[in-house]
Amino acid sequence: MQQTFDIIIIGSGLGGLVCANILAREGKKVCVLEKNNQFGGNLQTFVRDKTIFDTGVHYIGGLEKGQNLHQYFTYLGIMQDLKLKRMDTDAYDVITFDDDTIAYPHAQGYTNFYEQLVRYFPDEAAGIQQYLTKIKDTCYQFPLYHLSTEKPTYGESLITLKAKEYIERVVTNPKLRAVLAGSNFLYAGDPDKTPFYVHALSVNSYIESAWKCVQGGSQIARLLIKKLKSYGGTIHKYQEVTTFNFEAKKLVSVSTQKGDTFYGDYFISNIDPKVTLALVGKQHFRNMYYNRIQGVASVISSFSLYIVLKKRTLPYQNKNYYHTNDPARVWTAQQYTTAEWPLSYMVSMTEDPQNPGFAESITTITYMRFDEVAPWANTLNTVANEEDRGEAYTHFKQQKTEIYLQQLEKKFPTIRQCIHSIHTATPLSYRDYIGCYEGTMYGLVKDADHPMKSFLSPRTKIPNLLFTGQGLNMHGILGVTISAIVTCSELIDKEYLVDKIKTVVAESYNQSTSDAG
Repeated sequence: MQQTFDIIIIGSGLGGLVCANILAREGKKVCVLEKNNQFGGNLQTFVRDKTIFDTGVHYIGGLEKGQNLHQYFTYLGIMQDLKLKRMDTDAYDVITFDDDTIAYPHAQGYTNFYEQLVRYFPDEAAGIQQYLTKIKDTCYQFPLYHLSTEKPTYGESLITLKAKEYIERVVTNPKLRAVLAGSNFLYAGDPDKTPFYVHALSVNSYIESAWKCVQGGSQIARLLIKKLKSYGGTIHKYQEVTTFNFEAKKLVSVSTQKGDTFYGDYFISNIDPKVTLALVGKQHFRNMYYNRIQGVASVISSFSLYIVLKKRTLPYQNKNYYHTNDPARVWTAQQYTTAEWPLSYMVSMTEDPQNPGFAESITTITYMRFDEVAPWANTLNTVANEEDRGEAYTHFKQQKTEIYLQQLEKKFPTIRQCIHSIHTATPLSYRDYIGCYEGTMYGLVKDADHPMKSFLSPRTKIPNLLFTGQGLNMHGILGVTISAIVTCSELIDKEYLVDKIKTVVAESYNQSTSDAG
């Protein structure tokens, strides 16, 4: 097979699919190549014991009408077809600790967030308000966060401000400091590196509104693919790109494991920048550029338990739990020793559609360094390429599962009696299925002391090869969607594109108002 396209996109994660839709909508001949049997990257779902589990989308923020992600999804034409359920408005997330019976709430709506939390910390009212104001002000300084083409207004003082440092500056109560940082699993917060803007951009959209995808986040990928095809776009699975082909130093095509070659004018990589550069080949880049990207630390990976529950055994709670054993370890949970693992975890439930009020399943995630699975690093196991990693790997997962369950029992004492089956994912699972370097959760580490090291341009040193996805700017559904806008702005005038998004959104909102009337 040999085909020619205007744009070839490698990887069908959210960033790739959003880029594909934008460019195909503008009349470009677009092709997306995916190595797996399922499209969507972190949007993928899988089924165990007839129960649907999300790979990476456990909840989404900013989807109330008029909010930023609602506007982007409206432009993409998928908003009206998403099946969503709003999470508990008074506590979409709760922060818990060992030896403390209180589940501290993170509530939807800035006023409500303040009111719910100040009940527990009345002496810190001013600090809580200052913290919330800082989040809003910080987010506003990133133009695409509010569909603006203005130049960014932030300066060095913002991108070098550390999250832990700022939180400790505005509140003095140690427990409240831990509560405000308690969901930092959303961005793998590091006490010495994580900038406040990463914290702000990560939590703001959830404070505005928090939602679960009913029956999984894969619906986002399915809807985007349906739209892509309606614009004439092409998408292939089981097409793992293995070679980038050059003629006279110009990138002209990619070849896949199946032996097919796809020619294009431009190529967009939706896979990890480090993996992309290694795949293209070091010889095609200047040493300084190649080594700079490969030298930036990647965010830690994770270990997950996917638990299918016995029917009608565990009451459903429409919120997430972020638990840290000790409040003093909120910022350092990823710096664990083997003996103390896991120091923190996140728990998300899905409701049983046949038994409302009861949970059907639990997904719980904790940090895990890639070095723990290094003995099996040379294996590859996906549906498309099955490989048994061996008995030692199975034993490793069983051992970690038991330790993990012992921690979960502290907050969920009856959990074992509720379990029908348990399934696991390690850093190797995420590496193999998502294509991220060493299973990283969120791409490159953002370091407030060296802010420019992890800022990547969508343009690489190969003129017609671009990056998109979580490795480019910010992670998460909103961050990756905005990263796709940044990438497409290299091929389409940014002002034109943002104006078009605003126009489509306004027309859609006016139509919905007219229909309601």
